[in-house]
Amino acid sequence: MADTGNRLRKLLESPNFDPQSYVKQLSQQSDGDRDLQEHRQKIQTLADETAQNLKKNVYKNYRQFIETAKEISYLESEMYQLSHILTEQKSIMESITQSLLSTDKDQAAKEMLAAFPKDTEEVKQRTLTTLLEKVEGCKNIMETPGRYLVYNGDLLEYDADNMSQIQKVHSFLMNDCLLIATWLPNRRGAVKYKYNALYDLQSFAVVNVKDNPPMKDMFKILMFPEIRIFKAENSKIKKEWLEILEETKKNKVAKDKNIKEEEVPTSPVRQEVSSNPFEEDEPLGLEELVDLSPEWIQELPEDLDVCIAQRDFEGAVDLLDKLNEYLKEQPVSPRVKELRRKVDERVRQLTEVLVFELSPDRSLRGGPKATRRAVSQLVRLGQSTKACELFLKNRAAAVQTAIRQLRIEGATLLYIQKLCNIFFTSLLETAREFETDFAGNTGCYSAFVVWSRSVMKMFVDAFSKQVFDSKESLSTAAECVKFAGEHCMQLSEIGLDLTFILQSLLVKDIRAALQSQKDIIIEATRHRNSEEMWRRMNLMTPEALAKLKDEMRSCGISSFDQYTGEDCWVNLSYTIVAFTKQMMAFLEEGLKLYFPELHMVFLESLREIILVAVQHVDYSLRCEQEAEKKAFILQNASFLHETVLPVVEMRFEEGVGKPAKQLQDLRKSSRPVRVNPESTMSLV
Repeated sequence: MADTGNRLRKLLESPNFDPQSYVKQLSQQSDGDRDLQEHRQKIQTLADETAQNLKKNVYKNYRQFIETAKEISYLESEMYQLSHILTEQKSIMESITQSLLSTDKDQAAKEMLAAFPKDTEEVKQRTLTTLLEKVEGCKNIMETPGRYLVYNGDLLEYDADNMSQIQKVHSFLMNDCLLIATWLPNRRGAVKYKYNALYDLQSFAVVNVKDNPPMKDMFKILMFPEIRIFKAENSKIKKEWLEILEETKKNKVAKDKNIKEEEVPTSPVRQEVSSNPFEEDEPLGLEELVDLSPEWIQELPEDLDVCIAQRDFEGAVDLLDKLNEYLKEQPVSPRVKELRRKVDERVRQLTEVLVFELSPDRSLRGGPKATRRAVSQLVRLGQSTKACELFLKNRAAAVQTAIRQLRIEGATLLYIQKLCNIFFTSLLETAREFETDFAGNTGCYSAFVVWSRSVMKMFVDAFSKQVFDSKESLSTAAECVKFAGEHCMQLSEIGLDLTFILQSLLVKDIRAALQSQKDIIIEATRHRNSEEMWRRMNLMTPEALAKLKDEMRSCGISSFDQYTGEDCWVNLSYTIVAFTKQMMAFLEEGLKLYFPELHMVFLESLREIILVAVQHVDYSLRCEQEAEKKAFILQNASFLHETVLPVVEMRFEEGVGKPAKQLQDLRKSSRPVRVNPESTMSLV
């Protein structure tokens, strides 16, 4: 039989197996229905074995599947970071390449300008005037003296978000600015274009866009926060635009530097002596005391633009620190004010970029450490308050996203375990990162405490929705609250205690859950009381009796053996035994949920539950006429008074830390006494 099964398995696993031919051949060879049934049974047995082997392999490799999925997730994150780093490096290398290509042409351009300075500028000015006559709205462009045309040509503008074509433009590059004009659909005479924008050469940076079909022959103009993308007709024209733009920007910087160096008085001016003895001496000109000639200061605004465009935030802040250190001892002069104005504009742009980096709209991957770069630079710029606010908003969005992405499991306790692991781990990581980033800014810690309360409320909303709104049992709710409290205590290792906040946010739901469970127990007890026959329990089997003894011992009632008889009989009523188990379970679950704000609610609930049983026993004693039943009822009353209630009081005092006076008064008022010489008993 085994050989037949192996042959059948090999036949079915062969690569050339044809089901139709196999069935046809089998039908021809079989003698009747019985052979087909036997063959069908063999195939079914083989299918069951295959399914069983598949399950075993899945179970065997289940842990490997999980570990492989984790490794893939980690690899994806690392590849994302690597791609980002490579993109930044590529942009830097392209900028360096463009700078090196344009270096060789600077000297030739200077020699041409020196050889034919006047004629070249005059020709270019006349050409610019002729071209600008074709642009609508450009009458004031030529009012600036010394402005002339360097280069011009048609370009296509594309949207920076979806890379769709927007419009056709004509660009005019002048020696100090860049004019963008759009084509007019309906021409009016010689006018072909309409004024669109005019940019100062120092206000933008030029970035090459690598060819990636269908995106070819493109370059970017960066004027933070605006980005414009243009496409040239071919790669040659694109290269010309990039080279001439860089060359023109450098020429303007050099020209401005030369003009500032030449601003020196040609002849000494004799200071007039005032004849007024009460007039104070005026200080010497501040311009002579300020030295802004170093090359790094002249190129500082453009260097800041490049750093911002290349996302070199640390380099930008280093340049600002270097400038502030240099100007710290310098007197305030108009030139310093002008430099400060230009630098402040770059600081504003840098701040906006850093704010965008911390916005919740950005990717939340990487955890709190991913925000350290932007936060640290904002702190260095003296904007600790804004950095703190943005950091906490970013982390709040991350926590909210993590909670929303958590899949709701069928088992409530499993979901709460995952929720607590995600939330408190994230809170702990955020607290440690906050301590690192704002170590020298103690004023920000109050903001973190307020933020912790807000995210704790977010956690409690998700917690209560799953635990309390879904009407889970009190035992499940107690386990969930206990688990959350244990996680909350872990925060104390960093000096953060949110236990009181967690309890204050949960007190309303826990109070409602205790009262609801109390009502359920009272209703069930009254229902059993209505059917009470005051008969001894017969558990039928020794196993059932042993199980009941174990349950009573787990409830703390160690003397239950004295109430058991022979042949699986228990000398107590079923109602009293069921009430004892239910009430002790309520006590243990309530102690897990207990904190001081719930003291009176919990204590009053216990008192009401006990009072229902005591009143029922008292009523039964007063109404029962048969002496034997009265003795049995009194035995149940003695069990409640002498065994159950002391255990309740002792367990309550152990769990809460102080005695329950209300329960003691209730026990004293319900003690059993004799009411007549014939041993008829009752409760006082």
